[in-house]
Amino acid sequence: MAGSGERAARTRDRLAALLADASAAVLGTAGGRAAGVYLRSGTPDVLRLAVLAGLPGPLFRSWWRLHADRPFPVADAYRLGGPVVLPNATETMRRYPQFAAGLPFPLGSAHVPVPGGTRPLGVLTVLCPASPDTGDELFDRGLLVRLAEGLGAELLGLAGGDEDAVRWDEAPVCVRPPPGRTARPAVGRFSWDPATSLVRADDRLHALLGRDPGALAGTADALADALAPAEAHRILAALRDTAAGRPPAAPLSLRARDGTPRLLDLWAADAPAVTGVVVDAGPAAFAEEAADPLPQGVLCLDRLGLIVYANPAAARLVGRSREWLLGRALWDALPWLTGPPYDDHLRAALLAPEPVCFHARRPAGDQGGPGEGDWLAVSVHPGTDLLTCTLVPASRMDPATGPAPGAHPDQGAEPDDRSMAPLYRPIALAIALTDAVTARQVSAVVVRELLPAFGGRRLAIYLLQERRLHLAWETGFPRGFLDPFEGVGLDTRIPGVETLTTGRPLFFESMAQLGAAYPGLALDAEVGARAFLPLIASGRPVGSCILGFDRPRGFSAQERTVLTALAGLIAHAMERARRYDSEAALARGLQEALLPRRLSAHPGVETAGRYLPGTQGMDVGGDWYDVVESGDGLALVIGDVQGHGVQAAATMGQLRSAVRAFALGDRPPDEVLSGTNHLLIDLDPGQFASCCCLRLDPATGRTLIARAGHLPPLLRCPDGRTRVLDVPGGVVLGVDPHARYPVTELMLVPDAILALYTDGLVERPGADIDEGIAALRLALAKAGAAAGRRGGTGARSLAAVADRLTGTARLAADRPDDVALLLAARHPPPSVPGRHGHRPAPTHGP
Repeated sequence: MAGSGERAARTRDRLAALLADASAAVLGTAGGRAAGVYLRSGTPDVLRLAVLAGLPGPLFRSWWRLHADRPFPVADAYRLGGPVVLPNATETMRRYPQFAAGLPFPLGSAHVPVPGGTRPLGVLTVLCPASPDTGDELFDRGLLVRLAEGLGAELLGLAGGDEDAVRWDEAPVCVRPPPGRTARPAVGRFSWDPATSLVRADDRLHALLGRDPGALAGTADALADALAPAEAHRILAALRDTAAGRPPAAPLSLRARDGTPRLLDLWAADAPAVTGVVVDAGPAAFAEEAADPLPQGVLCLDRLGLIVYANPAAARLVGRSREWLLGRALWDALPWLTGPPYDDHLRAALLAPEPVCFHARRPAGDQGGPGEGDWLAVSVHPGTDLLTCTLVPASRMDPATGPAPGAHPDQGAEPDDRSMAPLYRPIALAIALTDAVTARQVSAVVVRELLPAFGGRRLAIYLLQERRLHLAWETGFPRGFLDPFEGVGLDTRIPGVETLTTGRPLFFESMAQLGAAYPGLALDAEVGARAFLPLIASGRPVGSCILGFDRPRGFSAQERTVLTALAGLIAHAMERARRYDSEAALARGLQEALLPRRLSAHPGVETAGRYLPGTQGMDVGGDWYDVVESGDGLALVIGDVQGHGVQAAATMGQLRSAVRAFALGDRPPDEVLSGTNHLLIDLDPGQFASCCCLRLDPATGRTLIARAGHLPPLLRCPDGRTRVLDVPGGVVLGVDPHARYPVTELMLVPDAILALYTDGLVERPGADIDEGIAALRLALAKAGAAAGRRGGTGARSLAAVADRLTGTARLAADRPDDVALLLAARHPPPSVPGRHGHRPAPTHGP
């Protein structure tokens, strides 16, 4: 087992290295600001971000996982197998509004599938700043396609040709882009253990020293030789002194082998271990020296969010030493400067060309120092390789910047952040909610959009029914914790009820605060924060929403406003979902009443029917089938009314009744279709329908077939050959009052299977319908053979054939259209009376 685990780890490492190299190559040749590769994951239809170049992963966690059916460019490129190029923000908003709302910056992007064997292995994606009038010239589409093809070939080679082995189920690997104007990073970090003499260096130090990652031998002697061989003794002495508690009073000034000046700063952060920072004191050092005496705080971040420079003013304002800050990720060093809404500002600085300005509050109780608990005005200036941040106390604004908007230094008011970036989440939520029509879909959208935006971990949505609150959706709460709150009345004193009855949102910055406000209330955690939001639509109470956070946190005035607005959006969506559910229940009941519960039967003919509603929209449509006694024979009918919903189901009911009436009069199929066509035109419901009608003589097998714009039937012969019947047809019903429907004659031999179906069984997005019909032919051949092995085509075996043919559609979570199937098989009865008797026929199934 250990050997297998080691091999898997080595394969994963090789895969990560391959993806990192490919992403860096894309940035180096295609001119992008950031690039990434999505790969298939172990979860069906879910893509995972495997590598991200030029951007810090934690800031883009919302995009780590992506379902292949989401309306996003990456998903479309993967599903459709072709490049998706969005040259500017206008085109992005027009084609992918959810994606544009999530990254509302002047961006262009290209998304190219990485080819595999039968389907793409993943998607290569590139982001680049773009002006509104930027056109397709932003990206070299041919170059990106070639890069994606090369990556696909290498991935398949790594997997030994097994495309199913190419998948990713971990957090993305974040890599630095190829250097631009800065040839090497300015800062590298290492640690030294004097007990073992082992040195651990980060990738930036390897790059600064011109070494490949891991190439630096892990000893103090090797480190000293790599830094400054002529002064190795000084470096080793300084390391020993620092480990003994006597660090140098000032950074050591060194000269590299090529004469480049370097600074070495040492301290014992966790004695006796020694931590060191190496600073490239070349031309960049003069700029840093110029920034050191500035009164404003200055921080420089690389494109992965690591702090590579901090001047004394910045260290003083954030309450940390410069040595401690250098080499740390921003979200680790200054956690109060990350999370909503600050992550939005940082994303803007990384992806957009304009500076970003906002206000942030350093919380009281953080590491001591000037500025504790004060508001800081923060400006982030983007660059190709670095982000430069300036920090100024909001009460001592630079004259060039002016006072904090909406606040007076002496009033202690919170500065008003006028940036629109934090408000994009309501826009994203509103756009996403337009596609959600059921209460479950609304709740799923809220989980996907709301929780990541505010860093929440728990969510509960309660809906009001008969003056009681009932749980509609929950995630993140301990199992069974919410059970006692199910069905509570509006007179119960708990925050979820009071927020609805008063119409006021309730915010608790800690669980202790919540417990003090509601003594005796059961709490699901010892630490954290909670927000209780009323769901009110057009003045009508709908329910309440509970947001849970894993750690105490404050809620700024802007966050409270945004959350309250979000609650209104959720309430309106839930109210719309309620009306939809009521209408859907009515439509389902109508459709169930209209579909045949039992098919007419004949001793010489067996039939089986299946119907599956579509899962998009109301789950109700206009597909139907029927078997009708017609003289001494049977009429078999299948049809499909355009559209979905109550209107389609009602029209279907009218057409079914008309077809039955005409067929019962023993009319031939063409007259049945002509009469039904005139009726539909007279009714004028604004809809049309396709239909296929057959009249079968059980005694002789003579079958007359007519089609009105419907798909051709399939026939499986007893010897296993299956073919599409060449049946000329007329136009769909409800269009042309003079339409004619030619009749085709067929002899149905015993034990042959005749299959009628609607397009929902054979039509797939992005594929030709002929491919779907061919697949159904193959499935019918196999299913018929299996039925024959079980003993002929009796009722039970024909029902099994119907189940096999609809099995894939039945298991599909997403059926864009209804599915209807009607099978018929003839066999000579033991004796054929002049008039047939009746016996129960198989039901059509759900």
